[in-house]
Amino acid sequence: MEEVRMNIRGFQKVSLVDFPGVICTTVFTGGCNFRCGYCHNRELVLNPGNLPKYDKSEILQYLVKCTGKIDGVCITGGEPTLQKDLTPFIKQIKALGLKVKLDTNGTNPEKLEELIALKLLDYVAMDIKAPLHRYYLVAGVRCEAGKIQKSIEILAGSGIEHEFRTTLVPLLTEGDIFEIREMIPKERYVLQQFRVTNTLIDPALQDMAPWPPEMVKKIAAVVNAVVRGA
Repeated sequence: MEEVRMNIRGFQKVSLVDFPGVICTTVFTGGCNFRCGYCHNRELVLNPGNLPKYDKSEILQYLVKCTGKIDGVCITGGEPTLQKDLTPFIKQIKALGLKVKLDTNGTNPEKLEELIALKLLDYVAMDIKAPLHRYYLVAGVRCEAGKIQKSIEILAGSGIEHEFRTTLVPLLTEGDIFEIREMIPKERYVLQQFRVTNTLIDPALQDMAPWPPEMVKKIAAVVNAVVRGA
């Protein structure tokens, strides 16, 4: 049997918040193709080699041990779709009878489509960083807008549970949120509050105030969005 290799740099044994309605284990993969300034997983993105590495067999053994107590696994990052062996890893999780949620930035629509076609995903959360013409402002790197749009289309037509979510980093405006909503008009949309920590990728953001809660709730009502963390 071919060995499955995963660069796992974080492992939360039990989470009640990462997978809606599911008690899950959360796995953090190392490395990301974005450099979002507001990301508080700086080491996970920039220097994953500095973090402890977990063997995938350790994760699977824990899941077997917790049969009946854990209902699913959330695979997040970093960006999980950068992992060459993501598909066989998820197959091993599904073989245990567990549900799988994937967190992704949507830059790898081919992998997303493959995982959905193989019926390996039960829930997907895709981050929408900004309107497509302003992605660089938030993501910190140039990316192909067409890939983001393709991932949106794949999820919208997938038939599986999913959500699109935007972190309200102070770089965004109300108008940006309205533009994003037009990109995903009929889909579940989640607005997440920006959190100031000392581990942000862009330290300059530490001096920026989060959006006022009243403003967040007002915009959420207009765009029919769920609010988290505000």
